Amino acid sequence: MSERRSRPRVVTVVGNRPQFVKAAAVSRLLRERVDEVLVHTGQHYDAELSDVFFDELDLPAPDHYLGAGGGSNLEQLARMLPSLEALVADLAPDLLLVYGDTNSTLAGALAARAGGIALAHVEAGMRSFDRAMPEETNRVLTDHVSDLLFCSTETAVENLAREGLRLGVHLVGDVMADLLLASADRAESCSRALEERSLEPQRYLLVTAHRAGNVDDEHRLRALVELLESLPLPAVVPLHPRTRTRLARLGLAERLAQNPHLRIEPPLGYLDFIRLLRNARAVLTDSGGVQKEAYLLGTPCLTLRERTEWVETVAAGWNTLVGLDRDRALAALQRRPPATRPELYGGGRAAERIREIICAYTGAP
Repeated sequence: MSERRSRPRVVTVVGNRPQFVKAAAVSRLLRERVDEVLVHTGQHYDAELSDVFFDELDLPAPDHYLGAGGGSNLEQLARMLPSLEALVADLAPDLLLVYGDTNSTLAGALAARAGGIALAHVEAGMRSFDRAMPEETNRVLTDHVSDLLFCSTETAVENLAREGLRLGVHLVGDVMADLLLASADRAESCSRALEERSLEPQRYLLVTAHRAGNVDDEHRLRALVELLESLPLPAVVPLHPRTRTRLARLGLAERLAQNPHLRIEPPLGYLDFIRLLRNARAVLTDSGGVQKEAYLLGTPCLTLRERTEWVETVAAGWNTLVGLDRDRALAALQRRPPATRPELYGGGRAAERIREIICAYTGAP
């Protein structure tokens, strides 16, 4: 006999920092109308990349934790899938919700399809057109098995149309923008990140790097280190556990730590990171989420990749693709930011739009 429910059940799968941020924007609204079960895959297993975000963002504690962090992409998927398959069979949700482009995203998508469960993908349609990136494979495969595709931008909608995906596509804006716009002033008033580091606004740089294409390749990782050593301003460098491990393995961690212009730190909490990002002269990053956050905060971004899925930020002049080329990066740091910054990401109402579409799809009261 099937279970009788008064409200639809939605299983949300998250596993890394950007997904915690996005879920914080959506879950609070979604739970007003549906019963949400939050599953943390453990893809980011470092407490500084995980627990702190649940605490600071008031994200509901995970109902299930899979502990699938570490190892290669395929090893992570192999650990996630049996647990997710069993959860989907046990919970029988009306919809499974995934975010972004990580291994957790693809694992959730595959588990939904195998279990015959409707799938919704937040941040659908983003494309870097670089199939060497595991994230590109994850997002393409997830889009092609999704029932609801929530797009951040018109470009994303157009990308899906070129791939023959038109049903279930919704332009909603960006949920990360929702939370950032709501949190920026709070970060400015609550965080002591500048004072604790004796930093002055516009007199330092912020750097993040964790993409496999940059840190798993020895040649590219050495190029990254040389770029960091050439920066003309002091730089705060919160190290992702993946990057820290690779640097230590090559004997490069100590070299960076001895550079007086570089502050090598553990990962930062959300509010501290946002305050540092908002007040930096520029950010250098290979993260898609940070590119977008920088744009929303009006901070020039130098992307340590040759391609990006966030093409609008490049077109608007606030994001420059420099790869790991030291000369290109130094030249980009000399440019003045544009005088204008067009609204790109939905004006802070993306989560509300997503909630209404999910509720209509699942028949929520």
